[in-house]
Amino acid sequence: MTYAAPVAEQRFVLDQLAGLGIEPDMLDAVLEGAAQLAEGEWAPLARIGDTQGPRLTDDGVRMPAGYREAYRAYVEGGWGTIGVEEAHGGQGLPFVVQAAVLETLGSANMGFALAPILTVGAIEALSHHGSPEQQATYLPRLATGEWTGTMNLTEPQAGSDVGALRATATPRGDGTYTIRGTKIFISFGDHDLTDNIVHLVLARTPDAPVGTRGISLFLVPKVRLDGTPNDVRVVSIEHKMGLHASPTCVLAFGEEGECVGELIGPEFGGMRAMFTMMNNARLNVGLQGVQVAEAATQKAAAFARERVQGAREGGPSAIVAHPDVRRMLMRMRAQTAAARALVYYSCAQVGRAEARDRLEIMTPLAKAHATDLGNEVASLGIQVHGGMGFIEETGAAQFFRDARITPIYEGTNGIQAADLVGRKLSLSNGAAFAALIDDMRREAEAVPLVALVDACERVGRRLQTADADDRLAASYPFLTMLSVAASGWLLERLARAGDGNRRAVTAFYLDQIVPEALGLEAAATAPASQLYALSAEDF
Repeated sequence: MTYAAPVAEQRFVLDQLAGLGIEPDMLDAVLEGAAQLAEGEWAPLARIGDTQGPRLTDDGVRMPAGYREAYRAYVEGGWGTIGVEEAHGGQGLPFVVQAAVLETLGSANMGFALAPILTVGAIEALSHHGSPEQQATYLPRLATGEWTGTMNLTEPQAGSDVGALRATATPRGDGTYTIRGTKIFISFGDHDLTDNIVHLVLARTPDAPVGTRGISLFLVPKVRLDGTPNDVRVVSIEHKMGLHASPTCVLAFGEEGECVGELIGPEFGGMRAMFTMMNNARLNVGLQGVQVAEAATQKAAAFARERVQGAREGGPSAIVAHPDVRRMLMRMRAQTAAARALVYYSCAQVGRAEARDRLEIMTPLAKAHATDLGNEVASLGIQVHGGMGFIEETGAAQFFRDARITPIYEGTNGIQAADLVGRKLSLSNGAAFAALIDDMRREAEAVPLVALVDACERVGRRLQTADADDRLAASYPFLTMLSVAASGWLLERLARAGDGNRRAVTAFYLDQIVPEALGLEAAATAPASQLYALSAEDF
C-alpha cells in the first residue's frame, strides 16, 4: 500500500472551517506540493527509519540513509517557511495551512516530521520573546529549516514537574551565560540533517526563587555564531517503543567544557516563554493524532479490500464485505475525520485576537482527544489486519507504536484535562465555555448531539463550583464529552456542505460515537471519594 496525501479532504476542511482568505490557487499549490514531497521522498523512508533508526557515533547522531537528502528537499522547497512571518523570511500564511503541510509530512513519516514540528515551536518562542538581534540572527535560518530547533524542558528528577528542574545558568559578565545541566527526552536533540541546532533550554540563574517562578529560558546553539562548538554532548539515544526515526536524546550541557547561552526574554520569564512553545506544540501533537489516524486508515482499508477471507453471498469475498470489518473501517474513517476537524478548527484560531479565548479552550481538546483517537484508530488498524497486523512486516503495528507517545508528551492528556477544568472552564469568568456551548447548541441538529451539548453544559457548570478533587476526578470523562460534542458540531457543519460519503460517515459518528460520550456523564459527576476507596497499598 502506497501512502496518498488526502489533499481533497484537507482542502475541503480548510475551506469550510478555517476562513482563510487566501487565493485558492495558492492553497492548491501548497497542498499538492507537500503531497508530492511526502509521497515521493518522505513516505519511502518510513520503514527504514523504523527498522534502522538513527545511531550515535563519536561524531554525534547520524540519521539513516536517505534522510539527509529528503530533509534537503524540504528545505529547498521552502516548506518550513509556510507559517513564518514575512519579516523573518517566511511566507506569512496562516498557521492552519502550515498544519496541513505538517499533517501530510507526518502521515508519510511521523517520526521524521518531528524535526520541523519542533522547529516551529522554537520559531514561535523566539518570535514572541526573543530580542530583535536574536530574531534577526536565528529566525531566518530556522524558518527555512537550514537550522532546526529543540525544546529542553524535562530532567531526570523532574518529569512533568517543571519547577523541580536543576539546570543552571551563570552570568559570564558579557551578557551571556554558562549553561550546565542534563536534559532528557529531547526529540531531534542531535542529528546530521543540518549544520546547527538551536536548543531552547530552561534553567535557573543564581539565587533564583524556588519552583516555576525562578525559571528562565536560554538560547543555546550547538555551534556558536563564531563557528566554535558549544559543549552540548549527546549522552545517549533512548531505546523507544516507537518513533524510531526521531532521535530522542539525553543531552548534557557544559559537563566537559564551556556551554554558552543567551537569555530569551526577561530573567524568570521562562514559564511564560515555555507556554508559548507548549501551546503551539500541543496543537501540533494533536495533529500527530490526525497523521497516524490517516495513515492507519489508508493501510487498513487497502488491506481489507485485498484480503480474501470467508464467503459472502455464496462465494469467497474480501474481508471488507464483512459487517464487523465494515464497523471498524467506518469507525476509523469517522474518528479520523473528527480528529482532523477538531485540530484544524483549533489551529485556525491561532493569530486571531478575537478568538483568543476560543483557542485557549480548544487547545486541550485538540491535543488530548485527537491523540486518543490516533491511538484508537491505529489499534483498530491492527485488528482489521488480524494476525498479520501483529507481524511487523505489514507496517500496521508501527502506527500503534508511533502513536502511543502522543497522549504522553507535551503535557500528558491527564494534564490537558486538568487544565480544562482548572483554568479553561473559568476563563473570562466562564464566558469562553458558555460561548462554545452556545455556538454548538445553535447549529447542532442531530438529537444525540443536542443531548450531548446539554450534558456538557450541565457537567461544566457543576465543575465550575465543585471542589478541586471532584473537578480533577471528573476531568478526563468531561474532556472526552466536550471533545466529542465539538467534533460532532464541526462534522455536521462539514456534512451540510459535503457529498453523500461525508454525510454517511457523519451519520455514523452522530448515531454511534456521540451516544458513547453521552454515557460518560455518570463518570463526570461521580465523587472523587470513589477513587480513594482503596488505599495505595491495596492497588
